[in-house]
Amino acid sequence: MCWHISNATIHLTDTPNQPWETSMCLLQWSVLDSLYTAVQFVSAASAFEKVDFQKLQNGSDIRGVAVAGVEGEPVNLTEHVAEAIAAAFAAWLCDRKKSDGSRPLRVSIGHDSRISAQTLQDAVSRGLAGAGFDVIQYGLASTPAMFNSTLTEDEDVFCPVDGSIMITASHLPYNRNGLKFFTNAGGLGKADIKDILERAAIIYDNFSDDALKETELAASAAVRKADYMNIYTANLVEAVRRAAGNIEKPLEGFHIVVDAGNGAGGFFMGKVLEPLGAVTSGSQFLEPDGLFPNHIPNPEDKAAMRAITQAVLENKADLGIIFDTDVDRSAAVDSSGREFNRNRLIALMSAIVLEEHPGTTIVTDSVTSDGLTAFIENKLGGKHHRFKRGYKNVIDEAIRLNFVGEESHLAIETSGHGALKENHWLDDGAYLMVKVLNKLASARVSGSGCGSKVLTDMVDGLEEAEVAVELRLKIDQNHADLKGGSFRGYGEAVLKHLENRVASDSKLKKAPVNYEGVRVSGHGGWFLLRLSLHDPVLPLNIEAPSLEEAVKLGLAVSAAVKEFAALDTSALDKFVRGL
Repeated sequence: MCWHISNATIHLTDTPNQPWETSMCLLQWSVLDSLYTAVQFVSAASAFEKVDFQKLQNGSDIRGVAVAGVEGEPVNLTEHVAEAIAAAFAAWLCDRKKSDGSRPLRVSIGHDSRISAQTLQDAVSRGLAGAGFDVIQYGLASTPAMFNSTLTEDEDVFCPVDGSIMITASHLPYNRNGLKFFTNAGGLGKADIKDILERAAIIYDNFSDDALKETELAASAAVRKADYMNIYTANLVEAVRRAAGNIEKPLEGFHIVVDAGNGAGGFFMGKVLEPLGAVTSGSQFLEPDGLFPNHIPNPEDKAAMRAITQAVLENKADLGIIFDTDVDRSAAVDSSGREFNRNRLIALMSAIVLEEHPGTTIVTDSVTSDGLTAFIENKLGGKHHRFKRGYKNVIDEAIRLNFVGEESHLAIETSGHGALKENHWLDDGAYLMVKVLNKLASARVSGSGCGSKVLTDMVDGLEEAEVAVELRLKIDQNHADLKGGSFRGYGEAVLKHLENRVASDSKLKKAPVNYEGVRVSGHGGWFLLRLSLHDPVLPLNIEAPSLEEAVKLGLAVSAAVKEFAALDTSALDKFVRGL
């Protein structure tokens, strides 16, 4: 027997006699009985609160509130919700993968340092085990490591797994959590997440107390634990040694400090840097603490970057490295306190990649600067392909370009998500920093330079704006000016009107190639007004060589959008008035 989900029904059907040879996964008979009971007695679901599963989708991730206590943020990512989502992922995965007959399909689970992590890990384990899966718990892990577990071939850690789930909400506050999903083909996309959530809603509506007890019993038998992070970090160490000519400790004498922001990235100090010979004294906030008491673990956050910069300067370190909570983003600081994040990090990674692959295309998100384009194309001899916001959009575009014959080896967002073709197009903050360490180590071996000045010199010539701001113009969805329409339609109307106004202004020039929003050059700088991927917000980015020029750009936008009454322009108004 196996179970299939379609529309709002769970169907039980006969399957072949061969063990595990099904398009879905064979459930234990006891679990099947409980599911059948759940279908018969749907009224039992009344014991569970109603949940709008589609509201949990955040692009290619799932995000929700997992911890009570914050006013106005009711919990919607409960244990039962997480269990239903995991069971839905199992159904989704079984539709795409067939067991080889020797074992059930298996999925690895990891989590970051959030205080709800253990509870959700147990719930996800129950959802998978109830579907007949083998469940491998890695405990505290990084998002990139979870993807890698689908590729590694090592039965000692039950790899390769058929699918992987990372429990994380990146840099969001402590009360949030979420899930990311992987197969050996990479991270799941938006359509996949929508599919999984639709399945999860059906499963959730058919839950019963008896069925949940059965999945708990199934989990007690199906869950195993493994330390996969040792495998993942050993590969990072080997990559640096190989780049330096197989020297055992190529970073010996380098002083490098790490700031993990109390997320999952503390491993990088003891399991990567120290085996390579680096001095790591002064590293900070390495202990996992899901309340994030020191700063938000986010390389875009100013307080976080101040913290790692201060650590570098106080310890007279050669380099500082900082990660976000689940280590899929990173940034660095050189010995003088100069930050490598946002456009500067993209410039550095572009310089490294273009040395290895001359002329290749660098794919970025839409808010990168004009100065970065000039640097990549005029200084480095590459091609800059500016695409949409969203790390998955950027990565998928790089993959598409390669497919149609345009070579691309780097896809990177200003947020710090960076993916390389050589690393399976995985956005891996630790691997980005390994590429930086490779440069330090190889430069010293070759005698071409020493210390982080090697990195600083690589971005020499990058023109950077004196003023760079992002303002958020919110759309009031309850305003009469929407006339019952959607915020998306209203936002698109704002953009179209702005585009028309720009066309009649000789001092402004619309970007000839643009994939998102309205990007305009003028007054020595540029602005981009776009519609948020998920929220009723129009973010406005302005960069200019002076505040005066930036205000002129702001005034041009203000004049164009002032007639849209549902648009809150207070942030823009304050900026142009100098408040």
